[in-house]
Amino acid sequence: MSVPASTLAQFDIAGRSAIVTGAASGLGLAYAEAMAEAGARVTLTDIDGEAAEREAARLRGEGHEARGAQLDVADRAETVAVFDAHLAAWGGLDIAFANAGIDPGEGFWNPGGFRNPAGQIDTLDPARWDRTISINLTGVFNTIREAARCMKASGKGGTIIATSSNAALVNEAIVGLAYMPAKAGVAHLVRHAALELAEFGIRVNAIAPGPFVTNIGGGWLKKDPVARKAWDAMVPVGAVAETYQIKPLALYLASDASSYVTGSHMLIDGGMALGKFQ
Repeated sequence: MSVPASTLAQFDIAGRSAIVTGAASGLGLAYAEAMAEAGARVTLTDIDGEAAEREAARLRGEGHEARGAQLDVADRAETVAVFDAHLAAWGGLDIAFANAGIDPGEGFWNPGGFRNPAGQIDTLDPARWDRTISINLTGVFNTIREAARCMKASGKGGTIIATSSNAALVNEAIVGLAYMPAKAGVAHLVRHAALELAEFGIRVNAIAPGPFVTNIGGGWLKKDPVARKAWDAMVPVGAVAETYQIKPLALYLASDASSYVTGSHMLIDGGMALGKFQ
């Protein structure tokens, strides 16, 4: 590998192509915006295909190269087709974000100080468990699988970034049961894939966010000022994050700036995984 002209040059991804799942809103949209703003050609995918194309059209209107596509990451055949369409559109795949995820429903404990009957392990609807695992874990597997296929075929390597969570490391009583094991599974899947794919020049890492203001859970942090204040108070740095704050980390992992980083699980949670201090 040649020595880069400068430190900043290592962050240059202009002309590369990226695909982002769950990109119609929230963290996925932030990832897609970061890639487009840095000069990459981006496919935004989402189970809401119209919303994905709407955001892609907005990016095109801002002078970026972007396209939208409908994708349920739990559907393997659909995932294959979307990745093949990306290759046909952009001529290759350099960067993939396995981001799509869903709200797991309520946990066994309510912030108001009482148990949620529907969130307890013995009363949880198994269908909710199945759907959460199928999107938040199996969907990540499906995405990494297809990204690896495309990148190995090109012989140029690439970088894959999965969205895990600080919930892979800690338990949250107010978060639905399936979420924690799904995200812990993502963390371990990333480590395994990183080990397997290093030989092919493919790096695999995970971003592990804490609380961000997104549409997950119906966007309740946007709508409920009391809940927002309570969550702000739980974060050591003093506030829940906004999605723009994840963009620099996404660019770092997508670019050559992280060329010696693989198998990592990078927390971006304002210190929440450190535990409460008061």
